[in-house]
Amino acid sequence: MTKQSHAFQAEVAQLLHLVTHSLYSNKEIFLRELISNASDACDKLRFEALADASLYGDQPELRVRIAFDKAARTLTVTDTGIGMSQDEAVAHLGTIAKSGTREFMARLSGDQKADAQLIGQFGVGFYSGFIVADRIAVESRRAGLPPEQGVRWTSDGSGAFEVEAITRAERGTSVTLHLREDALEYADGWRIKELINKYSDHIALPIQMEGEKWEEGKEEGQPGQMVKTGEWETVNQATALWTRPKKDISDEQYTQFYEQIAHDWQPPLAWTHNRVEGATEYTQLLYLPSHAPFDLWDREKKAGIKLYVRRVFIMDEAEQLLPRYLRFVKGVIDSADLPLNVSRELLQESRDVRAIREGNTRRVLGLLEDLAKAPAAAAPEPAPAADDAAVTDVQDKNEAQAGDKYATFWHEFGAVLKEGLGEDAGNRERIARLLRYASTTSDSANVTLDDYKGRMKEGQKAIYYITADSLAAAKGSPQLELFKKKGIEVLLMTDRVDEWSLSFLREFDGTPLQSVAKGAVDLGDLQDEAEKKAAEEAAEAVKPLIEHLKEALKDSVEDVRVTTRLVDSPACLVVKDAGMSLQLERLMRQAGQAVPAAKPVLEINPEHPLVKKLEGNPHFDDLAHILFDQALLAEGGLPQDPAAYVRRVNALLV
Repeated sequence: MTKQSHAFQAEVAQLLHLVTHSLYSNKEIFLRELISNASDACDKLRFEALADASLYGDQPELRVRIAFDKAARTLTVTDTGIGMSQDEAVAHLGTIAKSGTREFMARLSGDQKADAQLIGQFGVGFYSGFIVADRIAVESRRAGLPPEQGVRWTSDGSGAFEVEAITRAERGTSVTLHLREDALEYADGWRIKELINKYSDHIALPIQMEGEKWEEGKEEGQPGQMVKTGEWETVNQATALWTRPKKDISDEQYTQFYEQIAHDWQPPLAWTHNRVEGATEYTQLLYLPSHAPFDLWDREKKAGIKLYVRRVFIMDEAEQLLPRYLRFVKGVIDSADLPLNVSRELLQESRDVRAIREGNTRRVLGLLEDLAKAPAAAAPEPAPAADDAAVTDVQDKNEAQAGDKYATFWHEFGAVLKEGLGEDAGNRERIARLLRYASTTSDSANVTLDDYKGRMKEGQKAIYYITADSLAAAKGSPQLELFKKKGIEVLLMTDRVDEWSLSFLREFDGTPLQSVAKGAVDLGDLQDEAEKKAAEEAAEAVKPLIEHLKEALKDSVEDVRVTTRLVDSPACLVVKDAGMSLQLERLMRQAGQAVPAAKPVLEINPEHPLVKKLEGNPHFDDLAHILFDQALLAEGGLPQDPAAYVRRVNALLV
């Protein structure tokens, strides 16, 4: 094949423009990305060779080698992994093949930290080489192909790249960086070793460099120099981090490992590293990130943790090892029991996988429970359930006060954790104790259900809450007026998932949860007999008005009744106890789901001046519809006919 030129995919060209303008605030990251890619290539060969051992050929060793030549200004990273064919080189090095490319590029902002994080998440770290290089050459041969079918890929990172056929004796890939003048520090042996120890010491493969020794000048006055010995030396520990004793792993090493597997530039909040023994044997190393990825809510995005079987890499995103509501967790599971040829289909049916999934879930919830404790409280290891395997050598690492870290976690992932109320009935009570909400006594989302119960008034028989689109809408709802007057705390719930998740949490610790927007208000012992009697008398006095309103609004409401829940507002809308709330109805319609037509109940405050002026008013019908539409607006909804609402209001104003 003669040399062929190809244009970069438009998104890659844009990406390279950002990279070459020092996208990364920390340039040395490029070496970590290239070593990580080389390690992944070796993992892929090991996995494919499970079905076809001939792929190893006469090269059974899997390794990564790093060579440098200061005079030639080059740095080369070579692996003996799966390699690439010509078509794969064009596809993998010329396009961003992962889904969501359009969204990815739309999110590139020019902010160095944010953009670097996105590049890592999309697995395009290869392009980070252009931070330090003005030209990159890649030579590769895929396992199983003859030497004559090697390929060379070259580019200066501008708008195109060239591909040509070569003869390559060895399987695998070599990436050669032609370093910029201001990046010659990366052609120095000591500097490279420093970076390997800093970022890649945990890589399970040997990372080798050609040995060097100091040679004195041959003549007096001639300076000495470092010369290569011709022997390759392994410069990393070359053992999987999760297999090493915990006492030998520093917090910095745990953090570096997280940054590598999660492609994250920020340290994790916390982690848990355990060796589980019993009916099912496995090692787990699980991390809680400190911030949410941009695609957390992308339904097409696969989310899971890395699966190894007896240290052999099996798959990147094993979704079956954690429930969906814990999809933010990163980490590694290394099983001693699963077969090496396990597939995603087999994972769904495996009893061992179910045991691992349950163990991982308990461990993550235990880690969250530790973080949720008061900052000064001790954080003991969560005890395993009776049917859990014995856990040994356990120690969770935390860097800051637990309370502060849990507040960070809740801000980033609280809405996701709430999904567990509906998805994980077995752990519903544990999840409920981890929930945090704002309330009428606290604008911050730091009120637990336990806190609320501890502040309940004597005679209060329910935990009251309201759902709304925003905190301001919840706080301003007319349905809170009586509760504020009585000094009764109400939880303010503003996440889109709240209404759905609470349909699975009917009570907490024996106390029912009650929406203030559902059913007739009944404060039980908190309302004295005089109040109840006054409400009954008021209802009797306005019976004709109620009937008149029912007739005027028969197309909009199911019923009209007097309420005691209003103090300052003339009216509000509620639904029956078993009905779908107005908030949930709006959310479902916004999601494009068909919602059965259901009319709300209009509750009126007979003491309000506007209500008193209704009966006998020549504009009764207009006032009745305005009353209804204003109640709808107060709930965050919109009038069915906004123009008609405006006309009615304008007519009355004139």
